Amino acid sequence: MMTETSYALTGPAYVDQSHLVVTDLPLVSGFYQSMLGLKVIEKTPSGDVLGVNGLPLLTLTTDRKAQIAPRNAAGLFHTAFLMPNRTELACWLRHAAHNNVALDGASDHLVSEAIYLSDPEGNGIEIYADRPHEAWKFHQDGQVEMATMRLDLQALYESAPEDAWGGMADGTAIGHIHLQVGDIPKADAFYRDVLGLTLMARYPGASFFATGGYHHHVAANIWNSRGAGARTDGMTGLSGYTLHFNDKAALDNAVAALERLEIKNDKRDGGVFLKDPWGIGLTLSA
Repeated sequence: MMTETSYALTGPAYVDQSHLVVTDLPLVSGFYQSMLGLKVIEKTPSGDVLGVNGLPLLTLTTDRKAQIAPRNAAGLFHTAFLMPNRTELACWLRHAAHNNVALDGASDHLVSEAIYLSDPEGNGIEIYADRPHEAWKFHQDGQVEMATMRLDLQALYESAPEDAWGGMADGTAIGHIHLQVGDIPKADAFYRDVLGLTLMARYPGASFFATGGYHHHVAANIWNSRGAGARTDGMTGLSGYTLHFNDKAALDNAVAALERLEIKNDKRDGGVFLKDPWGIGLTLSA
């Protein structure tokens, strides 16, 4: 069955992979496989690459010297896995309920329906499905109408077909990544002004950035991490993520801005690697 490409992935750029450093690789990798339904694509002594239908989404690596990141450190708020449709979200919820997966919350954001949980080492996860893009409301300044309302989990659960769950459906992707940062104006200056993402929404203490009119590909908040400095090397949690550009010109503009502002970057794995103001690794690729 052909799945339609999610709107999130059709813009000039989107997040396509995330990389976490963990202390207990078998435990955490097992969780993403059994509870989230990701499959192992590649195994190395130091890590696993997990994904859907051969498409890598999440790299987990471990290091004996890894330092546990404090909860208020800059880094990951959550990695958000975007389901291809609402039915798949309901199927995942049914699987989670039958396997006693502890949920941290669930919200209706108007543009999407989202379920929140954490992996065994406390890395945040969002599982969500977008409402049709045509149904989103935009303000005159181009920002998108978003809210945080209660999601009716029971109704969502009851809408799931009773088939056996076979793991994450083809077409599942990382819809967005939500970061903990130390300062919102600094996040705006980097993600909007340097990388060229559009500011799509603001909440108290948070900014939401995207390309192509999506609600957000990258979000940054200071809810737990106000004033946080740069991450130290080898911290557990988010090591880095990849921003994939469908539009080569948008990538060239971002790289030109890095050069102009003398932000250190180097060519790596066919992309451009740099760190954001909080030491979170970021690869720009096309």
